[in-house]
Amino acid sequence: MKKKLVSIALACCMLCFGALALTACGGSAASSSSAAGNNAPEDNVFIVGFDQSYPPYGFKDTTTGEFTGLDLDLAKEVCDRNGWTFQAEPIDWDAKDALINQGNITCIWNGFTYEGRENDYSFTDMYMINGQVIVVKADSGINSLADLAGKTVMTQVDSAALEVLDGDEKSLQDTFAGGKVETIGDYNNAFMQLESGMVDAVACDLSIAQYQMAAKPGVFKMLDEQLSSEHYAVAFKKGNDGLADQVTMTLKEMDADGTVKEICEKYSADGISYENWCLGK
Repeated sequence: MKKKLVSIALACCMLCFGALALTACGGSAASSSSAAGNNAPEDNVFIVGFDQSYPPYGFKDTTTGEFTGLDLDLAKEVCDRNGWTFQAEPIDWDAKDALINQGNITCIWNGFTYEGRENDYSFTDMYMINGQVIVVKADSGINSLADLAGKTVMTQVDSAALEVLDGDEKSLQDTFAGGKVETIGDYNNAFMQLESGMVDAVACDLSIAQYQMAAKPGVFKMLDEQLSSEHYAVAFKKGNDGLADQVTMTLKEMDADGTVKEICEKYSADGISYENWCLGK
């Protein structure tokens, strides 16, 4: 009987030691997952970094003063389904890489182009078809890319359009006035300059072009020739694959039950079409 009691005591000690060892190595399962950057954001707070001057993906509603947009609505729903706290964080677009690498934001979810950035971030699956296009005034007489020779063309700083014009379409950029594309902090101001005649054309995302044309019918037109064809995805700090995969899985569930289509239709008047949704198709 004494031997039996000793054995039981030893077993209990071993169990306690194992529990302490687990605690010392990583604490609870939740904290271990967070430390490894697996499938939940730090402290369960999902901070979306976005450009607040980027309608219809992320912008401030002038009526309510609230941040809204297609991508923010998608992010909110993803957070609700995973039990995460959603936080919209407007950022200086030039600072996005520093902010995500320092952990100030969880992700960049703001009509963010995947192509050309594959090695810089951990991405979700691509979810929306996009392209880089040229918008001009409807009465400008500019009808093709060739007509841009000698014209003043503007785009947003650090944008996908700028990357294309500095890369594959560098020869086209060389034909612009001054042999270069002009840059500005946000697309809203770029289109204000286009409407006023200060610039002749704006290079931007297809979705931005559709939004601006829908907002002011008959004022702008888009050239038929695209600069590039690409896709949007959600970007996380390099190595945070688990969280990216979790968001991808949730977006697929949202698409399967019709939620994605509902959110897209909410912004249909702003140029968003569910037909451009590509995740899971």
